[in-house]
Amino acid sequence: MEKIVLFGELMLRLKPFGKERFFQNPSFEAVFGGSEANVAVSLSILGKNTVFVTALPDNAIGEAAAAALRAHGVTISAVKKPGRLGIYFLESGACQRPSSVIYDRDGSRFALSASDEYPWNDIFSGAAWFHVSGVSPAVSQNACDSVFAAVHAAKKAGATVSLDLNYRKKLWNYGKDAKSVMTRLAALADVLIANEEDIQNCLGIALKNYPTPFESYRYLCEDVKKAFPNVRTVAVTLRHSYSADRNGWSAVLSGQSGFYESAVYDIENIVERVGAGDSFAAGLIYSLCGADGSEQSERRALDFAAAASCLKHSIPGDFNLATRDEVEMLMNGNTTGRIQR
Repeated sequence: MEKIVLFGELMLRLKPFGKERFFQNPSFEAVFGGSEANVAVSLSILGKNTVFVTALPDNAIGEAAAAALRAHGVTISAVKKPGRLGIYFLESGACQRPSSVIYDRDGSRFALSASDEYPWNDIFSGAAWFHVSGVSPAVSQNACDSVFAAVHAAKKAGATVSLDLNYRKKLWNYGKDAKSVMTRLAALADVLIANEEDIQNCLGIALKNYPTPFESYRYLCEDVKKAFPNVRTVAVTLRHSYSADRNGWSAVLSGQSGFYESAVYDIENIVERVGAGDSFAAGLIYSLCGADGSEQSERRALDFAAAASCLKHSIPGDFNLATRDEVEMLMNGNTTGRIQR
């Protein structure tokens, strides 16, 4: 089975129960997550052979984090040394109150690990695909150097490289700005995944106003491809936030055979929106890995990714636990949510 490699930080997520504010109740939900880890879990559940590369503290917390991924079939390749696990605090929004994230990642084992601590040649032996997000190079200079080392190793091994721009303003604090780093990464990618704001903040390419949204996003994707000739596929997620509890969700894709729009999902009573973009990335990688670049395969990849990420809004935690059959059922028009007996 084709091997998909992912690189990123696995973190502890602490969240008040339900829609409570921070410390409104002294108890917190504790789960594990992180952008690339979320993609790895989803790909594994969909049936792919996934290897997640990271750095973890050599203690019980680090082992629990690794076990959370192994429970879903993900293979872990981790640098383990004394240290700490990165943490992020999440407060879920409701109605017109937005969700809030606070990071506690400085000095984590992932942030401190140098690029030469990872056995890249062994990691990419037999790899068909490599995925990373813009979150990882934002963590620290060491993490940024490791991302570039991983991408170069992936290219050397002949693997397809996908990059989710994933702009996180709160993380770019170590002296580098997102645009200077992400434009260099985008130049090495084969597949780019983003939303409109990611493209603006990471690549400096703005959405222009044309008579229809279809044209505006088609030309945005064309502008990205002109700026980064190595990129053959650009996928853009589109979220319309009516409130924290109700979002419109869809996506577009500019591939090798054309430009496509997905179905539009009106998602009400959102359970969890964290990880939706990662679920989209996983669905896209799942469908494109080994695909022939035809119009049919690209349309299917976009529709599968949009449906997978729609379902993630119904699942608490960072990980998308939706199965392939559930995604395909939604793709085929079963949107009622009626009980399956």
